[in-house]
Amino acid sequence: MSAQAQSSEHLRSALAEAEAQYVRANPKSEAQFRKAEQSLPAGNTRSSLFYRPFPLTVARGEGASLWDLDGHKYLNFLSEFTSGVYGHSHPRIVAEMQAAIGDGLNLSSHTTGEANLADAICDRFECFDKVRLTNSGTEANIMAMVTARAVTGRDKIVVFKGGYHGGPLTFVGGASVGNVPFDFLYGRYNDLETTLATIEPHAQGIAAVVVEPVLGAGGCIPGDKAFLTGLQDWCRSQGALLIVDEVQTARHHAGGLQPVLGLKADIATMGKFIGGCMPIGVFGGRHDIMERFDPRHPDALAHAGTFNNNVMTMRAGLVGLTEVYTTQEARRLTKMGDAFRDRLNDIAIETGAPIHVTGVGSIMNIHTQSGPITFAEQVALENKEIKDLLFFEFLSHGLYYAKRGLIALNVCHNRADLDRFAEAFRNILTKHAPLWRELKGQAA
Repeated sequence: MSAQAQSSEHLRSALAEAEAQYVRANPKSEAQFRKAEQSLPAGNTRSSLFYRPFPLTVARGEGASLWDLDGHKYLNFLSEFTSGVYGHSHPRIVAEMQAAIGDGLNLSSHTTGEANLADAICDRFECFDKVRLTNSGTEANIMAMVTARAVTGRDKIVVFKGGYHGGPLTFVGGASVGNVPFDFLYGRYNDLETTLATIEPHAQGIAAVVVEPVLGAGGCIPGDKAFLTGLQDWCRSQGALLIVDEVQTARHHAGGLQPVLGLKADIATMGKFIGGCMPIGVFGGRHDIMERFDPRHPDALAHAGTFNNNVMTMRAGLVGLTEVYTTQEARRLTKMGDAFRDRLNDIAIETGAPIHVTGVGSIMNIHTQSGPITFAEQVALENKEIKDLLFFEFLSHGLYYAKRGLIALNVCHNRADLDRFAEAFRNILTKHAPLWRELKGQAA
C-alpha cells in the first residue's frame, strides 16, 4: 500500500469528529438537503457539488464572501469552479445585465452584442480568427470535436486519461459511461512517447487530438511544454487537428496559456469567465475551418442554439472581458496565484504534512501526497480521508473550496484573504502533525 493510501484509527476518529461538528453547525443546510432530495436525486442537479453527509446550501454571495442558510460566512476560494473570477455580483457587470434586461430579453435575431463580444474575444486570444458562441464549455468542446470530424473526414478523437471536457466528456479516473459515443483513443498526459506509440497505428483515422494545457478536474496538473508542443507537431505532420481546451486556463496571463507554451490550436475552446458570470462557451480557430459554419456555403455545417447569443451573456461578457478582467488584471491575478501556491507548499514542507499543491496561476489543487505530481494516475493515490478532514477543518475556519481540493482565486481576493487562508492552512496542518508522523511511520 502506498504511503498516501495509509489510514489509521486516529485519522478516522479525527474525520468523524470534524464531520460531526459540521452536522451540528449546519441544521438548516441539512433540512434543505432532505427537502431537495424529495424531487432531485440526492438533492442534486450538479454532481460536482455533492458531498457527504450533505452539502452546504448557500444563500447569497457578495465580493469574495458567501453566506449559508445557517448564517455562516465563508471566504469563497472555489469561485464557481474557476468561472467566478469576478467574485459575486461585480457592480459593473450587474449594471450591464440590468441594462440588457431593460432593452428586452430573447430578441429573436442578430444583435450588436454578439458581434461586439466576438470581436473582443478574437482581439484578446490570438488562437481565434473567428469564433462561434455556445451556452457552456461542454457544448463548445462537443462542437469542436464534431467540427474536426467533419473537416478531416476522419472519426477518431485522441483524449487523455485524467482529462475533463464537460459532463459527457469525462475521462477522470477512466471514461465515464455517460460520455458521448465518439471513437476515442486514450493517451497518457505528460508522456509523449507512450501517447504517440498508442496513436501512431491509427494516424490516418484520427480527426483531432484534444488536450488541456493543465489537467483541470484531473487535479490541476500542468502540461509539460515539450509534451504539448510534441502533440502539436504530430498533428501537423499527420493532418489531424489540435484542439486545445482552455475553458479554465483562458483566465491565465494576458491571453491564456497557449502563447506561453508555444501553442496555437487549430480549434480552441473557452468558456467560464468569458461570459461575465453568465453561461457561455466559445469554440473557434483557423479562418478556413470556421468558414465551414457560413450558411451561405452549400456544404455549411449547422450550429444552432436558442441562447447562444442571449443578450445578458453578450453584454456581461463584453464588460467583463474589456473593463473588469483586463489583460493587466489577468497578469496580476496569475502572478498572485503562483506566489500563493508556492507559499502553501512551503507550509506543507515546514509542517511535515503529506500535502502538495499543484496548478498554474490562480487555479490550484491541494493533494494529499508529497510532490512532484506530473501524471494523472498519481491522483489515484490520494488519501481521501485526509482530503475530507482538511475540507471540514477549513469550513470551520470560514474558508470554502472544493472538497476534491480545487482552489480558484478571484479579483475580489486581497492579501489579507490569502494570509487568512495560509494561516488556517498552517494551523490545521500543525494541529494534525501527530497524524502525519503516524502515517509516515506506517509507510516506512
